[in-house]
Amino acid sequence: MPKKSRGGGEGKYRRVSTYEDEYDNYNDDDDIMDAVRSQQQMLQEQDESLDILGAGAARLGQISLEISSELKTQNKMLDGMGDELDNAELNLAVVTKKTQELIKKSGGCGYFSAIVGLSLIV
Repeated sequence: MPKKSRGGGEGKYRRVSTYEDEYDNYNDDDDIMDAVRSQQQMLQEQDESLDILGAGAARLGQISLEISSELKTQNKMLDGMGDELDNAELNLAVVTKKTQELIKKSGGCGYFSAIVGLSLIV
């Protein structure tokens, strides 16, 4: 008669289950359930982290849109200022030219200096 195999090896008969085997199986089931719970918890934490990351990305996108809008507004303002500065530069050139012509007509810098000096005294 063949021997009973304890390790599930070569015998004709299967190993008889003992209380220790059932306890080991129960512990294995607990270990598996613990691993499943741990994985579920990690997945939940990853989902929460991804939600936070997604919210941050959405905020960043909104901020970038606001910055873009502000830059467009400021560019329009700068273009307007550039046009005004060009006009002011032209006006200054005209005034400078007329002042130089007036100085030449009035007899040069000597008379002009005297007029300015007397104006300051009065």
